[in-house]
Amino acid sequence: QVQLVESGGGLVQAGGSLRLSCSTSGIAFAINDMGWYRQAPGKQRQLVALITYGGRTSYGDFVKGRFTISRDNAKNTVYLQMNSLEREDTAVYYCKADYFGRGIQSYWGQGTQVTVSS
Repeated sequence: QVQLVESGGGLVQAGGSLRLSCSTSGIAFAINDMGWYRQAPGKQRQLVALITYGGRTSYGDFVKGRFTISRDNAKNTVYLQMNSLEREDTAVYYCKADYFGRGIQSYWGQGTQVTVSS
């Protein structure tokens, strides 16, 4: 059974930091691309950060150097370090795993709430 479990969300003041974690099981983590997405109320889900199985990273334009995605293949876990948080970063943050075999197999976590107060 595939499980992606996010943790580390919470309430933080603007300018503060949070570190999100996504612990996975049931997938070959090391050969999956991993991503963080977010969805604010009334808005579409958007890509925050992506790290490929080879370690290449990419970020949404709005990140502007504030966030860092990383992975620990030994722990089957992907992280998102978020610094200089802004009210606009308030959203539910989701972890996603993508495996590109003959097709694309994708799995999502349940999400963790991040709320940034002014």
